[in-house]
Amino acid sequence: MTISTEARALAQDLLNFIDASPSPWHAVKTTEQRLSAHGFLKLNEIDHWSLQAGERYYVTRDDSSIIAFSLGAQSPAETGMHIVGAHTDSPGLRLKPQAAFESDNLIRIGVEVYGGPILATFTDRDLSIAGRIMVRTADGFESRLLEFDHALVRLPNLAIHMNREVNDKGLKLDKQNELPLIFGELIAGIKADQQFLAKIAQHMAIDTRDILNFELNVYDTQKGAFWGANQEFVTDSQLDNLASCHAAITALIAAENNQATNICALFDHEEVGSESANGASGSFLSDIINRIAISTDLTDEDKQRALARSFFVSADMAHAYHPNHPGAYEPRHHVMVNQGPVIKTNVNQRYATNADTASRFITLCEKAGVPYQQYAHRTDLGCGSTIGPIVASSLGIASVDVGSPMWAMHSIRESAGVLDQYYMVNVLSALFNPA
Repeated sequence: MTISTEARALAQDLLNFIDASPSPWHAVKTTEQRLSAHGFLKLNEIDHWSLQAGERYYVTRDDSSIIAFSLGAQSPAETGMHIVGAHTDSPGLRLKPQAAFESDNLIRIGVEVYGGPILATFTDRDLSIAGRIMVRTADGFESRLLEFDHALVRLPNLAIHMNREVNDKGLKLDKQNELPLIFGELIAGIKADQQFLAKIAQHMAIDTRDILNFELNVYDTQKGAFWGANQEFVTDSQLDNLASCHAAITALIAAENNQATNICALFDHEEVGSESANGASGSFLSDIINRIAISTDLTDEDKQRALARSFFVSADMAHAYHPNHPGAYEPRHHVMVNQGPVIKTNVNQRYATNADTASRFITLCEKAGVPYQQYAHRTDLGCGSTIGPIVASSLGIASVDVGSPMWAMHSIRESAGVLDQYYMVNVLSALFNPA
């Protein structure tokens, strides 16, 4: 297998993107920085918008979702809109509002399970905490990012001497009683929550009394890495779905002098159903499309024409074939790492793909010189879903579900292929910048 310098550099850029984004709020900030560096202008939903053809913009909602777009030279009514959607959140552990408590002279941190992580993978890792803090100011309060960049908390395993069947029956963790993280030893005379908040305040150089609230998640401090005989694979946390976010943003930034309007929508809360103001079931994308329509003087009929001409690519990671577990896969639908984007189909509409939209994506792959694969889940296993059906049903846009193949989805340490990120960027570039 030959991996070009360009493909390897892109994979390293992906790892850099993920490592700079230990929470959804950080992922949006990292995306903002990249967009701003390439001339995208920030908009605010409360302001009046005056959009110009050929200009590039972005807008955030609640700090954890972001939509970037570039207005094409032609009216959306004549070209439609090219849209890629992905999500900024990943399954894992989130801190409870009153997280710290005393237990056996230790400070433990109470957590909730967010989405569907493989909980066993969180044990014995160098974990830390990141997210956003609401800080009191003279004018009210403001949101600030928090990241402890060193190992701060831990979930130690139980010794095999006390869990003799762990290798035969697997590690099972009681979500209420066995997931609290060890933070440190209790200091005499100081309550657990005071010690925890003092640590945050010291790190942020603020007064403890000015911490109004927080949203924090647990993350793995180990950086992303290449692995394999030829360093042909990458491993990191949050490949699902920051790899798709990275590919979409990279392709959008690279698209220039486009005739059609291009949109990249990165939503929070996909892992828990998307039903929030800034999730895919919310109004964020439709609100932005409406404001584009207003700014480009589209009539209601023109807007409907634009939607009818549009194409939505839901980009979320796919299940690569694992040779140690052949029974988990549909026999004729083994998708392989480093062999191209995966078109995902489910007749029960867990994915938005149909024959027409799959063919559109295949045509894009052929145009970009990118191989492609097709995936269907085993009939006797429940199939996960994506934002694809949500957006397709709410906007009536022709939609396809695709993703790069990966191993260990929802583990704290996932793996994927170096070439697949390169392939995905190239095919999304063909969508955003058609010849």
